[in-house]
Amino acid sequence: MEIRLTAGSRGAARRVVLLVALLAVLLPLCCWAAPERLRYAIPEELSRGSLVGPLARDVGLNPAELPVRQLRIVSGDEKQYFSLGADNGNLLVNERIDREDICGDVSPCVLSLEVVVENPFNIYHVSVAIHDINDNAPHFDREFVAIEMIESTPPGTRFPLDSCRDPDIGANSLKNYQLTPSPLFSLVVKESPDGRKHAELLLEKNLDREKERNHHLILTAVDGGNPVRSGTAQIKIDVIDANDNPPLFTKEIYKIRLLENLPEGSLAFQVKATDGDEGTNADITYCFSHIANSARQTFSLDPRTGDVKITGPLDYEDVKYYEATVEGKDGGGLSAHAKVHIDIVDVNDNAPSLTLLPILNPVPEDSVPSTVIAVINVRDRDSGDNGEVTCNIEGDLPFRLAESSENTYKLVTESSLDREKISAYNITITARDHGSPALSSRAALVLEVSDVNDNAPVFEEAAYSAYVAENNAAGALMLRVHARDADAGTNGLVSYWLEGDGAGATAPYVSVEARSGAVYAQRSFDYEQCREFAVAVRAQDGGEPARSATATVHVFVLDRNDNAPRVLWPAAASGAGSGGAGASAVPFEVVPRSAEAGYLVAKMVAVDADAGRNAWLSYELVQAPEPGLFRVGLHSGEVRTARAVSERDVSKQRLVAVVKDHGQPALSATATLHVVLAESLQEALPELSEQPAVAASPAELQFSLVLALALLSALFLLSVALAVLSRLRRAGPPAVLRCLDAQRFSSAGPAVPADFCEGTLPSSYNLRVAPGRAVTESAWLLPPAWLPSLAAEDLLSGEPSGKPSPSSSAGPGQPSDDPGAPQVCKAIASSEPLLSSRECTRF
Repeated sequence: MEIRLTAGSRGAARRVVLLVALLAVLLPLCCWAAPERLRYAIPEELSRGSLVGPLARDVGLNPAELPVRQLRIVSGDEKQYFSLGADNGNLLVNERIDREDICGDVSPCVLSLEVVVENPFNIYHVSVAIHDINDNAPHFDREFVAIEMIESTPPGTRFPLDSCRDPDIGANSLKNYQLTPSPLFSLVVKESPDGRKHAELLLEKNLDREKERNHHLILTAVDGGNPVRSGTAQIKIDVIDANDNPPLFTKEIYKIRLLENLPEGSLAFQVKATDGDEGTNADITYCFSHIANSARQTFSLDPRTGDVKITGPLDYEDVKYYEATVEGKDGGGLSAHAKVHIDIVDVNDNAPSLTLLPILNPVPEDSVPSTVIAVINVRDRDSGDNGEVTCNIEGDLPFRLAESSENTYKLVTESSLDREKISAYNITITARDHGSPALSSRAALVLEVSDVNDNAPVFEEAAYSAYVAENNAAGALMLRVHARDADAGTNGLVSYWLEGDGAGATAPYVSVEARSGAVYAQRSFDYEQCREFAVAVRAQDGGEPARSATATVHVFVLDRNDNAPRVLWPAAASGAGSGGAGASAVPFEVVPRSAEAGYLVAKMVAVDADAGRNAWLSYELVQAPEPGLFRVGLHSGEVRTARAVSERDVSKQRLVAVVKDHGQPALSATATLHVVLAESLQEALPELSEQPAVAASPAELQFSLVLALALLSALFLLSVALAVLSRLRRAGPPAVLRCLDAQRFSSAGPAVPADFCEGTLPSSYNLRVAPGRAVTESAWLLPPAWLPSLAAEDLLSGEPSGKPSPSSSAGPGQPSDDPGAPQVCKAIASSEPLLSSRECTRF
């Protein structure tokens, strides 16, 4: 810095010195805080996450310092094109970068951002240069270019073409143009001062629209990238006409032959001229340049189309031919001429006339052949061959024409008719003369065929099937029968009846409605009584005489589950007595106590009057004194032992089984089987003599439970009282307890003391009989000598007296079956084999 001081400005010099001193102090600070600039370069279109540069390393940070120094981007463009790697601090691509969108034609393309580092604070300027890649192909503003050239354009004329754009720059930008080879056109490429290239189309030769109206070329622009990209535009060249061709008629002389009977306004003929030019140069107008006055009144010429129409009557006898000259002129003033010679031809201009007189309409379908239907009269005003007429019937119909006299014909039937196939005929009679060309006329007759009753009703099905569930309501609809009659009116009106007027065996079962054919059930059906039957339904029309047909209706009764199973065995007992010989027979089975598991006790047999699933039966055991002792087969009904019979099982067993069917809802029945556990029939007889207990009702069972509970409570209180009295007995028992003396019963003799008190001992014993042993009546009348001698208090208190019977087979201290229950042991002498075993009865 150069500072100049003047001698008279000391104050200014002083200020300069202060400024220099201040700069000397602030310059180091400014140099320390001045931002540093980092520069990177990447190509455009990098994928997200691509590496731009090791930013953290370039600013002097290692990965360990990143969490503390807080390296981050604080400024940049609106779009966040870059981001920092969280683990290494690298500068990464965050968003797609398109150089053409960001910078356009500007080069170089640089993106700037600022990066801040804290602790201590510092700021860095980062510049990222975006290099161009050849990612854009040259593009024309218009893909289709239309150019119009007049055919008289001289060779060497140039036509500018649309410029092509390429967003890339440098070597990737547009380099050249190419044109498809053409003998008429070539391509000229020019370069502007700014370096851009422009293409022009050069006409090499003369154009001829009449040879080729359109030319199609393809202009291609290529760039200098690698790989090379290109763009194309289609060029359509339309050649515009020049009036260099005069009109030309298709014929020099038009020779026309017109029929004399052509009506006014009809087209007589047409003159036609063509011009090789187009547009207004090809627009041709027509006019008569020379024509007689008579012809001008008879014909008219359309100047645009060249159509010549008839404007007056033509008559061969008046004028046989006409001559005229027609001129054709285009829009450029060029013209041409053609001669017209018109010959009038005499023609057969009168058509025959027909007169038709109907005789029989409608005609019955049973009419015999040759029946006269109508009479036809034919006339033609022409003469010669033009007046000779021939008549015929169009189409293949069962009719023919019979010539009656000159110019008269009869229309008669040729074969039999059937109204059901064709109910009406459209008869067209054509009369044609022999002229050239022949003329003809037609007469139409609509002939209807009347119906006769020649068709019987026909059922839709020869046999019908109706399915009705049993127990149906009387009057229920089962099905509808339907018969069709091809006749019409009353001949086709069908009514329905039961065959034989309903007097058959099945008449009480069904009825049929006469008009609708609905078949109703007259009663409720029972599948078990009648499973199917058939009735015949007759369909009769209303013709005279009437015709009829019959169809068979098979009615199938479907089963319902309306019958419960019936148990055949074991049969239910009836008239049960009190036992013994007078009792009625009760089904029972004797099962030996030695029976093992699986022993066949009996087989229950049941039947069901229903069918199908309604008759499928299953058996189930619902009541048994020993639930685990017996089982019944689910489908076989076999009652077998589920386990081996034990001594604990009750001798008499009452089994109740239920038999169910598989209907919906299911119906059931019960079967009761009495089983006696005994080794032989003789042993089972005493058990069978007793009346089987009748199943108690719920009220009786409840009462029995209450009574048993009361008895148990009373027995417990009595036991407690007797125990207390027995303890007081040693101190001097009262007289009321003398009957409880332990010496009242002695083993010395059977005598009973006179003061024996009733009710002090049980009145009966429950005796267990060994299997296979029969108990005689005398066994219950044992003398007192055979009874054991026990103290009364031992019996009542449940304590053993310690004096075993002499004949007892059990030793002292031998445990009983139930140690908690008092026992009375009866020692039986060996002279009585039936009671030789030692039995204990629990109280």
